[in-house]
Amino acid sequence: MRILFIGDVVGSLGREMITTYLPLLKQKHQPNVTIINGENAASGRGITEKIYKKFMTDGAQMITMGNHTWDNRDIFEFIDDAKCLIRPANFPEGTPGKGLAYVRYNNVEVAVINLQGRTFLADLDDPFRKADELIAEARERTDMIFVDFHAETTSEKEAMGFYLDGRVSAIVGTHTHVQTADERILPRGTAYITDVGMTGPYDACLGMNKEAVISRFLTQMPTRFEVPKEGRTTLSGTLVDIDPKTGLAKRIERIVINEDHPFRPE
Repeated sequence: MRILFIGDVVGSLGREMITTYLPLLKQKHQPNVTIINGENAASGRGITEKIYKKFMTDGAQMITMGNHTWDNRDIFEFIDDAKCLIRPANFPEGTPGKGLAYVRYNNVEVAVINLQGRTFLADLDDPFRKADELIAEARERTDMIFVDFHAETTSEKEAMGFYLDGRVSAIVGTHTHVQTADERILPRGTAYITDVGMTGPYDACLGMNKEAVISRFLTQMPTRFEVPKEGRTTLSGTLVDIDPKTGLAKRIERIVINEDHPFRPE
């Protein structure tokens, strides 16, 4: 079982990268399941139903979210009906949507779990205990469990990685928008990377207009951050190969496509 995961898609440039390169990546790597983090897809803030459906048309089987889940009000109109869209499972009880869903490939299911960290983010329910709960639920159906942990700090992500090692197939970090070079198989067989990185504007600060961000640091004055709509672009992702007999990872590989790392079909 091969899973392709593409990190935080930011704005229209990120969506264009998905439309252009996802078919090429699927042709080259032949993933069985493709997952996209789409929490920044609508101008850097949330997602719309139109964008969700476009991701699915482009070839995704599941969309994960994060701390910007509710930034676009359109989501309240469709999230409960979107079978392939999940938000962090440790949002408070009564929150719309779900944090666990399943993707079927042939006769095999992959459970996909979305969680959000609490360090320097909203004080949500405990993601570690929520992970215990959802893993127990998922194991009633499958041994292949993929986790998108949307968190700020490396320490919280690494702690979650070791906490889930041997109990899930893979745990990938999202949110910080900078790809880390620490992909590995943990001692008990779980694939791990601290942050997959982002897909969108290349010459920007975490996907936002760099001049506005620099101005904020120089003046400490409130500044409106906007996503560039033109310029160079980047795509960040990861591939995970899973042994269907054990549900554990055999291999993890980073993917990056931009002007400095051009896409090569072979």
